[in-house]
Amino acid sequence: MELQAAGWRIGKDRVERIWRREGLKVPQKQKPRGRLWLNDGSCVRLRPERPNHVWSYDFVSTFTHDGRTVRMLNLIDEFTRECLAIRVARRINSLGVLETMADVMLVRGIPEHIRSDNGPEMTAKIVRRWLASVGAQTLYIAPGSPWENGCCESFNGKLHDELLNGEIFYSLREAQIVIEQWRKHYNTIRPHSSLGY
Repeated sequence: MELQAAGWRIGKDRVERIWRREGLKVPQKQKPRGRLWLNDGSCVRLRPERPNHVWSYDFVSTFTHDGRTVRMLNLIDEFTRECLAIRVARRINSLGVLETMADVMLVRGIPEHIRSDNGPEMTAKIVRRWLASVGAQTLYIAPGSPWENGCCESFNGKLHDELLNGEIFYSLREAQIVIEQWRKHYNTIRPHSSLGY
């Protein structure tokens, strides 16, 4: 779709033929899955209905050129599919999670629900207490069920495919700058199929 937006008259089949000719991997068709949402409003499957209704967050890791780990905390609004923040650091603990969320909440307001997995940074007492004190309800997905946090997992895949797999970061500061530029591009320029491009 980005090619079409740039004025190219090209379809999916032609792009896949070019990929094959160049020796690139063509994604396999996946069979459609049933919806995860239930009408009973259960915690894990609560469907976002408006902006600031459900946010989700998750962690992604990559490495700098010297082999040191870089962690990213991705915070997404599930309704608008907007990436609200990506915190990039060597380590991110529960206080880093709170600081990132507080910064976004000062600008965007407090969400009704925040969805995450059961990692130690997400289930820490300080995080649960702080979220309860600001009025946001926590939604924890079942252990070993990343598909229940599908919006965030989809975003993480795009972040890997479109940025992390093609970049070599020589410093933490470089990673922070490049990833923030990509986040702004993702939110403002890049077409989103789930939003009708």
